[in-house]
Amino acid sequence: MTGLGYTLPAVLSVIVVCVWELLVLRTGLFRKPAYWISMTIMLSFQVPVDGWLTKLSAPIVLYVDEHTLDVRFPWDIPVEDFLFGFSLITAVLLLWERQQRRRTRRRRERESAPTAHESRPGWAPAAARFLRPQQGRASRKTRRRREHAAS
Repeated sequence: MTGLGYTLPAVLSVIVVCVWELLVLRTGLFRKPAYWISMTIMLSFQVPVDGWLTKLSAPIVLYVDEHTLDVRFPWDIPVEDFLFGFSLITAVLLLWERQQRRRTRRRRERESAPTAHESRPGWAPAAARFLRPQQGRASRKTRRRREHAAS
């Protein structure tokens, strides 16, 4: 019972995800109630499903006892499964938060960027003719859609 085969990666995954959040991303995810609610929801599904898959009376998923701590709670679930579950859900939520921050930052940059007429005085009136949508003329895609609907 060394626990190196399954326990060590499980513990390392938790450490890596926590360090990634606390030192690199700094999203504040661990302070958000929504995060802890999502972890509760995850556990409410993980316990019955994992318990059914790993029950010792008729296991569907088998673990080599030498690669785990052989601590099973509740319903014969290896403790390492909870560590991996925490790491996976937290990593996905961290990626989600990171993507949301990037989108917000890009939106703010676009909103604060000068428009064409602000950056080139005298250019806007001529450019406006070409930049405004042409009235009364349908795009090629719209014309094809109309032709297809008529046939």
